[in-house]
Amino acid sequence: MPRRAREKSQSGIYHVILRGVNRQEIFHDDSDNIRFLETLERYKKKVKIKVHGWCLMGNHVHLLLEEGNEQLSTTIKRIGISFVWYYNLKYNAVGHLFQDRYKSEKVESDEYLMTVIRYIHQNPVKAGVVKKPKQWKWSSYKGYCGERLHPTGLLNSELILSIFSKDKNTAVTRFKKFNNRYKEFTKDSKR
Repeated sequence: MPRRAREKSQSGIYHVILRGVNRQEIFHDDSDNIRFLETLERYKKKVKIKVHGWCLMGNHVHLLLEEGNEQLSTTIKRIGISFVWYYNLKYNAVGHLFQDRYKSEKVESDEYLMTVIRYIHQNPVKAGVVKKPKQWKWSSYKGYCGERLHPTGLLNSELILSIFSKDKNTAVTRFKKFNNRYKEFTKDSKR
């Protein structure tokens, strides 16, 4: 049965999820995480995508991307092939690293954009790996809070912060409160 074509986002923004085959680990150490982010940055520059957010977990990746000068599917394929080449060489592995093709959801409203960025940053909290998003070093959360990230030019935080306020300090304060409200909501919803 042929695959259904992906629906095109009017905004060009997508929530992308890459998962390891059989949910296997794809990041074994810090250098794997760094390499993935550097690969993402390389293609950001090459094809002019905007990276609005990310969270690298042990066996999957969440990205909030805006298409550049090529289709997103081509960009994700380039990133995946580059990282798999590195991974297979480093770990003397062969074959596929990522399960199926990537998953993506269109992001076409400010409300959904906010929901997705909060979901991405809360992923390690929800998984029980950390208690607060700021404790997870492999997400874009700290960059939204004004902290320095590596690679330094990867995050495009302007769009999301501008939804909170035109003033950057106010925007950052509101962004943090917005993320904390989600944590409170998830606690309450378990009752």
